[in-house]
Amino acid sequence: MKTIIDQAALRRRASLSHAASLGGLVVLLGSVAITLFRPTWQILGSVMLFGGFALAMVGIYYANRWVKKPRPEVILEISLKGLSDAHRLYHYTRLGDHILLTPNGAVALETVNLEGVFTYQKGRWKQKFSINRALRFIVEERLGDPTSAASGSVELVKKFLREGAPAGLESQVRAIPVQALMVFTHPNAQVVAKDAPVPVFQPDKLLKKIPHPGQKMPPELYQYVRGKLDALLPSSE
Repeated sequence: MKTIIDQAALRRRASLSHAASLGGLVVLLGSVAITLFRPTWQILGSVMLFGGFALAMVGIYYANRWVKKPRPEVILEISLKGLSDAHRLYHYTRLGDHILLTPNGAVALETVNLEGVFTYQKGRWKQKFSINRALRFIVEERLGDPTSAASGSVELVKKFLREGAPAGLESQVRAIPVQALMVFTHPNAQVVAKDAPVPVFQPDKLLKKIPHPGQKMPPELYQYVRGKLDALLPSSE
């Protein structure tokens, strides 16, 4: 399997998270200094205190998303190790965070990198309350609606592939199967989602569950799809 990822973009995001954390700390220290040495500047000190705290929390939030290891793309690559070179995994595209090209079609992989107990019931995702979750609430990503995000990625991929399709391939491009899978990548995630509209897996089960619907794409169709997806990100093979 080949992987394509915008490492420069990841480095920029990591640098921004570090800068926000450090900047927040500097502002907090400044607020303490003002309180000690310029008591009459109380209002400024208070503003800097709250601003520094908020900036530091933003830095920690994005560090958890873009710096904390193991990162989702690494877990996916390990989980899918062994797939043939005809499989190409694209990370952090504008169509979705993780898009897998297979010889048969494409798969939008929606990852959830959160710790806890998650259930899907009556059309809604829920995360079980815990003390650890409460302590991490400010600096941790929210679960949101990963099912909707996965379905949205599927529609974006379909639309993207159809844009500019050669006249001789238009009908074949419209027929390319694009599916969605959700992957809870955190090692301490427990998931109960039997009725979820999008299949849900954990990393150790993913390799066996990659869908392979229908026949392989003809070579010219596969090359078209590969070229479109390759153009989304700089190559890092």
